[in-house]
Amino acid sequence: MSETFADRDGWIWQDGGLVPWRQARLHVLSHGLHYASSVFEGIRVYGGEPFLLTEHHRRLHSSAGHLGFALPFSVSELDAAAREVVAANRIDDGYLRPVAWCGSDTMSLGDEGNHVHVAIAGWPWPNVFGPRAGEVGIRLGTSAWRRPSPACAPVAAKAAAHYSVSSLAHAAAKRAGYDDALLLSHTGHLAEATGANLVLVMDGALHTPICDGFLDGITRRVAARLARRAGLTVIERHIPPTDLARAAEVFLTGTAYEIQPVTAVDGVDFPIGPVTRLIREGYTAEVRAPSESVVLR
Repeated sequence: MSETFADRDGWIWQDGGLVPWRQARLHVLSHGLHYASSVFEGIRVYGGEPFLLTEHHRRLHSSAGHLGFALPFSVSELDAAAREVVAANRIDDGYLRPVAWCGSDTMSLGDEGNHVHVAIAGWPWPNVFGPRAGEVGIRLGTSAWRRPSPACAPVAAKAAAHYSVSSLAHAAAKRAGYDDALLLSHTGHLAEATGANLVLVMDGALHTPICDGFLDGITRRVAARLARRAGLTVIERHIPPTDLARAAEVFLTGTAYEIQPVTAVDGVDFPIGPVTRLIREGYTAEVRAPSESVVLR
């Protein structure tokens, strides 16, 4: 039988200390499982060093606040815990998954009275689409699912609830022969992929959708800073799907995806061009020298 994420050797930090991997558990009546009072982060580890660790844990706190609960550990405590996980599991290049959820003290729809639990797991993970995805690109298919209106969901939170749409869209895209899905916003404009922000290169400038129904990703901000540092213009705007036909290059940005070239959307092909390569190279240099990174505020 192949190894699953529930059955592994190693250590997970949970509620204040490291526990053996298989002993990290939650109760079946946890509020986070039934009512989606759960938030999480994804953090890349490069050469044993978590990239922009504090920035991610700040967002974890912010996400919990958007869902109406507070984390029982400070950002600095979570930073220290993440480094414990990296060391205990001997992670060189990999991925960390901090997650926080409301427990099983009550089963009312509101989460009042529930203790908040926090865990951080980590494992080796070189590339979400395989080792050559950065060289050959991926193909996207536009999904029938859309990102919600800010009036209908706490869209500024990296909340587990939002990823039900991502999961459905990704599965449908895979069945249709694509690598991932492209989602539209609630207004019908271009939004993002299932777990990464979208960037179009048009006339030498980077055009990226306004994040009014989905996350303003940390890697998106890194890519924008790298582009500006290289003298490129970065434009945030509502982008109609018809603008894809005007794009010279397309790429995605995300912690798991990194800087991921897109070579086709709905059968329309795009090259992996010089701007995408420039941002990818800049990102690689940045993550391999994290102590020199500029904290994004």
